[in-house]
Amino acid sequence: MNGITFLNPGFFWLFLLLPIAIAWYFWKRNQQVATLKISSLKGFQGQNSFLAKLKPLLFVLRLLALSSLIIAMARPRTVDVSNQTKTNKGIDIVMAVDVSGSMLAKDLKPNRMEALKDVAQTFVENRPNDRIGLVVYAAEAYTKTPVTSDKAIILEAIKSIKYDNILQDGTGIGMGLTTAINRLKDSKAKSKIIILLTDGVNNAGFIEPETASDIAEQYGIKVYTIGIGTNGTAEFPYAIAPNGKFLFRMMPVEIDEKLLRSIAKKTNGKYFRATSNSKLEQIYDEINKLETTEIEELKFYDFDEKFRPFVWLAGILLLLEIALRNTIFKSFI
Repeated sequence: MNGITFLNPGFFWLFLLLPIAIAWYFWKRNQQVATLKISSLKGFQGQNSFLAKLKPLLFVLRLLALSSLIIAMARPRTVDVSNQTKTNKGIDIVMAVDVSGSMLAKDLKPNRMEALKDVAQTFVENRPNDRIGLVVYAAEAYTKTPVTSDKAIILEAIKSIKYDNILQDGTGIGMGLTTAINRLKDSKAKSKIIILLTDGVNNAGFIEPETASDIAEQYGIKVYTIGIGTNGTAEFPYAIAPNGKFLFRMMPVEIDEKLLRSIAKKTNGKYFRATSNSKLEQIYDEINKLETTEIEELKFYDFDEKFRPFVWLAGILLLLEIALRNTIFKSFI
């Protein structure tokens, strides 16, 4: 429920006439009052003298009645606005994330995997009307979360992404892409999107990336590919120390950009290169803008008119003035 609004606020300009009416009243009153010199006022004192002092009350009642009429003409009312949101075009999105050991490289801060998790969570939060799923892959791939509209589940799944020994290490781009396709191929959504992120070269898996991209094209699935990693060299994990911590050394960054461009082009998607945290954020922002969901918002207005009490008040005040003028104050008119 909102506050009181006025349909015709222009009528409030009529209040400027009230000072003129007051000035006119006092001017006419002075003109109509005759001067009479007498030796004593004793005969005029008492009840009649008291009523004579109250005679301006009639004019006050008229001013109040006019003020009420002006407010009524301005049409005060309250409005209750209710919204109904309808999604006209749904989008199903699967994020396929490389979780191989190289994702622990420190060219993004604190490393590629943690940088991706932060940006991916923001991306999910900015897609409240879409269904999103999550696939992780290294040499093998599996569905971490099926396509769902429950954003809390997706966000928790993204937070839990980490490098572990569940999957054989390596980079099976074809495996990750195929698993993501399986989550979308039966989708009834009008738009189906895969965001495929990797930091290396396809070197594992039994499904070729080119074959997977052909399948995506057949199902009308658009693939946005992201190569993550700086240009040149970066600190990569190469061994595990006796204390269980990774050992790092500088190694060249190798990303098969030609393959990623080919996948994106074949499926009408787009290829991006994320060489820093800020660049990765910009990429997800751009994808967010490229894939917009059509939302229809319906607003319903319920108006409650409030002018009637002011009309009644004006009528009562005018009747009261007429009654007093023709009874108690009749001898003073």
